[in-house]
Amino acid sequence: MTGPARDHDVVVLGATGFAGALVAEHLARHAPADARIALAGRSRERLERVRAGLPPRAADWPVLLADTGDAASLRALARSARVVVSTVGPYLRHGLGVVEACARAGTHYADLTGEVPFVRRAADAFDEVARATGARLVHACGYDAVPSDLAVLVLHRRVAADDAGTLGHVRLVASARGGVSGGTAATVRGLAELAGRDPSVRRLLADPYALSPDRAAEPVTPQPSDTPVPGRTQDGGWVAPSPMASFDTRVVRRSNALQGWAYGRGLRYEEVAATGPGPRGALTAAAVAAGLPLALAALALPPTRALLDRALPAPGTGPDEHTRRTGWFHMDVHAVTTTGRRYRAVAAGPGDPGYSATAVMLGEAALALALDADRLPARAGSLTPATALGDVLVERLRAAGHTYEASPSAPAPARQSTGRSANHTRVSP
Repeated sequence: MTGPARDHDVVVLGATGFAGALVAEHLARHAPADARIALAGRSRERLERVRAGLPPRAADWPVLLADTGDAASLRALARSARVVVSTVGPYLRHGLGVVEACARAGTHYADLTGEVPFVRRAADAFDEVARATGARLVHACGYDAVPSDLAVLVLHRRVAADDAGTLGHVRLVASARGGVSGGTAATVRGLAELAGRDPSVRRLLADPYALSPDRAAEPVTPQPSDTPVPGRTQDGGWVAPSPMASFDTRVVRRSNALQGWAYGRGLRYEEVAATGPGPRGALTAAAVAAGLPLALAALALPPTRALLDRALPAPGTGPDEHTRRTGWFHMDVHAVTTTGRRYRAVAAGPGDPGYSATAVMLGEAALALALDADRLPARAGSLTPATALGDVLVERLRAAGHTYEASPSAPAPARQSTGRSANHTRVSP
């Protein structure tokens, strides 16, 4: 990074929150010994309490006071750091000031957002500023949407190396085990409430290219639905709509556009969730397909939202240590290229995907921004994990025990017709 010297390599903003403390713990265990790391938040007492619970190497980490509602404190924080990691959500409510401070200071930034309206507003407001200062503003550096974004990048790299055309239809099937935190519940609740009262937000969320850097230049390629009917995969398992699809697919398409549509202007990308085999898998798929829209509708209405609030996790809480330790994620990604060749990618890792695995993803993204600048893609502005960090983050996550790999796959076996519409029996390419 050019410009004045910075006091800290990485500052974790929101370190007293559930996700922030996990990111701080990952950095305390895995950052190089000479990495200069600080913890930031509103309460010195709480920051010191978090620091005391971290591994010994964090004992001398500075604690910095900053409030997302105090622009002066955010400017000072950004000027002190090479990278600011923000875990303070919901980001639409708390995050835009942090992005602005980093963009204007030429400070790299990473977050865990899964909020389309926030990324859209941040990009519209601060992309040009960040490109002028050299700041990389990298959204979606957790389970939303690192595995999806990097899996498609790895697929693209392999297809290009094989001179097999460009990506055509790509379908990700996600399996995972983990829990939900109060922060995630608050984000979903806030988005549902906002969409319920603002038609422009509903239109944005419905746009498959909502995060495009140049909406008018996007191809007219029809994109798969984010809420497909339950269907089967080639191995007999059932799949249902993925609650992450409406965000992750937009990030992947933004990555494609930011790279000049290198994946292919005919890319058709979709995500679904695996629900298992047999009758139980079918029932689960049907329940998910019916339950997701009902839950979102209930969160959008004050009377039903108040009832759901009693069942959802409270802010600042999250999955216990056993859930975090025994969780995992596994994504099978199947692709057909424009030359008709078939490929498969796998993105997988240990730990609760939204928390333990996410702490690894965000922690390694921050270290890549702070320590690997000479190896990162030559880009600045409002970016995605694939376009800002690319192969460097893939390497770091592999070293941390995650899997990212792609290879040619065998042609799909022929199936007898069931007489049903393809929309109801869609299988992995």
